[in-house]
Amino acid sequence: MKRRVLMVGRTRHRLPLTASLARKFDALSERLELRQLATGTGSDPRFDLHRPLPVPSLDGVAFYLLLPVRIAKELKAFRPDAILAQSPFEATAAYAGRLLARRRVPVVVELHGDPATFARLYGSPLRKLLAPALDRLAAWAIRRADGVRTLSPFTTELAQRQGVEPLATFTTFTDLSAFADPPVEPLPERPAAVFVGVLERYKNLDGIVAAWRLAAPQVPGARLLLVVDGRLPELVEALVADLPEQTEWVRSLPTPEVVRALDDAWALVLPSRSEGTPRVILETLCRGRAVIGGRVGGIPDAVHDGANGFLVDPHDVEGIAAALVRILSDRELAERLGAQALADSIPWRYTAAEYADNVAALVERVAR
Repeated sequence: MKRRVLMVGRTRHRLPLTASLARKFDALSERLELRQLATGTGSDPRFDLHRPLPVPSLDGVAFYLLLPVRIAKELKAFRPDAILAQSPFEATAAYAGRLLARRRVPVVVELHGDPATFARLYGSPLRKLLAPALDRLAAWAIRRADGVRTLSPFTTELAQRQGVEPLATFTTFTDLSAFADPPVEPLPERPAAVFVGVLERYKNLDGIVAAWRLAAPQVPGARLLLVVDGRLPELVEALVADLPEQTEWVRSLPTPEVVRALDDAWALVLPSRSEGTPRVILETLCRGRAVIGGRVGGIPDAVHDGANGFLVDPHDVEGIAAALVRILSDRELAERLGAQALADSIPWRYTAAEYADNVAALVERVAR
């Protein structure tokens, strides 16, 4: 008989699922009876989605305020054997939901990244006012959990700081086939770097912009492609206006075009101020390209300084610029780093079935 699991997270879904997500949830559904509380639109019996509010700044507040009631309802109707909470904050709602439903269902807290960044580097700057209280809440939720699942050495260390040993450690399934399957292309003639991400403070786009202003004059034949959309577009607009011959900006690209953008570059630049397991870095490794990454979060789990890229201090603009110049002015170096990047991508490639087996084993262990 399949175990029942309730997954809870602030993840946004648009149903029907994309092919990649369908593989993940179909594999899970073969091993478990599954329900997920998330946010988004569309219909699928496995999902209960909170429809986003017209005012984005209120959407997160509404999601978390309603979550304990939604969880309590599922505990009574679905009667899961375990709750998998995507962060300590969803876990806190799960504890409240258990009280409302009067059902003591075990809760597993998943650590995808550093909870301390939730208020400091995401969303409205006003969140910073809540940071000390949210830090204490996250620590309490981790210590109270029936189990903690970590994704990498970085998140394992976060759990251990709270005196908790993880019940399991495995990364979330990331479908890398679109990046791993096509033959790897040789480096293009023109040196180039690329950034793929969102215009949020934690991505450190302001640092990239400042670093490129320093680096571009030292590598006059090189270019920087920014694939980015979100807040603060004026940062990118000003850079393109000042360095039009060396800077290109597109707001978004479909997956095949992201593959091509990586193939047309010598390196990815991602000196983030905070990251969990950075998907775009894994995609870049699959394309055999070097990475300039921030020495924070889960980035050092994938980027090995001097082997498949360079690690930099996100606050050191001159250091980011120096890494850009070093790679973009030395084709032999870029090729060597890229070859190692391709080799290092192999351990990160695993199937939806393997991921589902890990989740099922975790649920079985905590349910017992």
